[in-house]
Amino acid sequence: MTDTKHDDTNTIWHLSEQGCYVALTHDHLDLQQAIDRVRSPAAGAIVLFAGTTRDNFAGKPVKELQYTAYNKLALRTMLSICKDVQAKHGLKGISMIHRLGTVPIGEESILIAVSSPHRQAAWRAGEEALEACKERVEVWKREEFEGEEGVWRANRDGAVGQKVES
Repeated sequence: MTDTKHDDTNTIWHLSEQGCYVALTHDHLDLQQAIDRVRSPAAGAIVLFAGTTRDNFAGKPVKELQYTAYNKLALRTMLSICKDVQAKHGLKGISMIHRLGTVPIGEESILIAVSSPHRQAAWRAGEEALEACKERVEVWKREEFEGEEGVWRANRDGAVGQKVES
């Protein structure tokens, strides 16, 4: 069964289904909470990926990143990715949480946690989930550079995109 949470504007902020949890938030990301969501007595491995805002991109000094999303569609896409990766790698749990709004240098914009009986599957699944998220999820980022106008991009390195109002 799918579990959803809504805010006052009826925007979906998280979905969960059979060992898969996905969320969008404007809050700081909690690494321990992401790990705890996938913890299982049947898992011999938990892998956590934390994507952080770095201080440069293509040789330019980055001031901060700003993320926006088409929430309802992004969450459905994230859940679909998690379910596919879970089935393919025999995961016990998978969690994908993306931060929206302003993400300063050194802070996390995405957490992906996976648990599996064996480490090889956990490593592969985590990377596969991240790449699918960057390729498919309806999240856009604005790179704010020191002394320059910001640039909207698709949520993948180097791919030019445009902000789409939701």
